[in-house]
Amino acid sequence: MKQIDVSVIILNFNTLELTKIAIEKLLASKLGSMSMEIIVCDNASTDGTDKMVKKEFPKITFIQNGGNVGFAAGNNPGIKKAGGRYVLLLNSDTEVEDDAIATMIRFMDDHPKCGASTCRLLLMDGSIDPACHRGMPTPWNALTYFLKLEKLFPKVRLFSGYHQLYKDLKTIHEVDCISGAFFLVRREVIDQIGMLDESYFMYGEDVDFAYRIKEAGWQIWYNPTVTTLHKKKQSGRSNANRERRIKTQTMFITYNKLFYTKHYEKKYGPIVTWFVYLAFDVQLLGLKLFGI
Repeated sequence: MKQIDVSVIILNFNTLELTKIAIEKLLASKLGSMSMEIIVCDNASTDGTDKMVKKEFPKITFIQNGGNVGFAAGNNPGIKKAGGRYVLLLNSDTEVEDDAIATMIRFMDDHPKCGASTCRLLLMDGSIDPACHRGMPTPWNALTYFLKLEKLFPKVRLFSGYHQLYKDLKTIHEVDCISGAFFLVRREVIDQIGMLDESYFMYGEDVDFAYRIKEAGWQIWYNPTVTTLHKKKQSGRSNANRERRIKTQTMFITYNKLFYTKHYEKKYGPIVTWFVYLAFDVQLLGLKLFGI
């Protein structure tokens, strides 16, 4: 039996309508001779997604996780189950174009050193989702982003490393990191480096995955000839609800600190690390005391 070309994994947590639309868009894909399987992993939703998927899409594999286990632990059962040459992590709040999957698979086949890739993710207002085109969060990149130097000098490489905005966003090229909203990766890569690190609950999992892919000698590419709509809602860090905003911002800082500890602490040495951890701790203290 011929191996499946791509396994698409959608993680759902109480996003029934979004998940349904995402599946419908996938099923409308023009695949030609290519084959695709869809796997929905559910983090114990209470909105009836399980019944909807089983009733309306009976051929789709549905995996019920034991709780809201987060992004990494939520997707990993799907990755284990996947039989494709490629695995696509796809957010439930996305809509792929009808030729997106086939074009991205051909792109990967034509670039054998490419371990992972993404397309151009467009937000509802038509602007690009910068998370699909990133550099690594080195201390310098993080500092220039935090100080808004990237915003002031987006085309200056020295100050624009966080999202690599000095590159031409209309052309195909390598990047360091891509978004978990559309993260296409070779099965061979997963077999080599392992799955998503479940130490991360929310934020940082895709960055960690990309870092490990690059460290293993693979390339990561951004392909803007393919477009996917990302109906990215207002993030928890910007939410009007103060309690939710503080909680998610705390997680964002915590898991960025975990990434630094795991990958950069030894690389940058004790002096830089002391300042980095001080910055993390000051941010966490500010959130605890003032909610900022």
